Amino acid sequence: MRDDHIGDLLGAIFLDVSAQQEESILARLAEYLGKRVRIVKAEISHDRAEVDVEVKAWDEEADRLAATANDLHQKGARRNALALFREALELDPLNAAAATGLGMLLAELEQYNEALAVLKLAREASPANTALLLALGRVCIKTDRTASAITYLERAFEIDPSNFGVRRALAELGRKPKPLPRPARQEIPPPADPSEKPVKKQQ
Repeated sequence: MRDDHIGDLLGAIFLDVSAQQEESILARLAEYLGKRVRIVKAEISHDRAEVDVEVKAWDEEADRLAATANDLHQKGARRNALALFREALELDPLNAAAATGLGMLLAELEQYNEALAVLKLAREASPANTALLLALGRVCIKTDRTASAITYLERAFEIDPSNFGVRRALAELGRKPKPLPRPARQEIPPPADPSEKPVKKQQ
């Protein structure tokens, strides 16, 4: 989406989407996606680019490496995890799990600019989810991209209004989240009086 690339080189493709700029737009997209990705079809509007691609990838091996990297990350072995995430993306440039894991790890290491670029790639390679949008929002806060942070966090809130991290981040930016709906109260009938005898119905 255009909002993901405000201020970077790819964002320029949304300024003029006329037929005269088609070759220039495709060249920018190809450069952004890398040599392993071939563009099959691209539809560009003023706020969105939808691209069908073919990828030369070893996806099963990339998935395995990403899973191992996530496990190492959880155990605190950040350096090894970082290397495996990067290796996974070499094998499959659009591997969403590897891009998400790498982006979140880079954010922990305070390498915010690279983290933002990788997390954007993860969002473009997979359906949006709360954890990814929250990570994007937090990195945008760290890089003083407040408007973008609000956009990502509000999208995360739409997906999961009960997520505490999303609600807290929005509150920190002065955006008061809507209160969660209260659960409906159920009327509980009073207990039966044991002294009352059941009434027999006549047939």
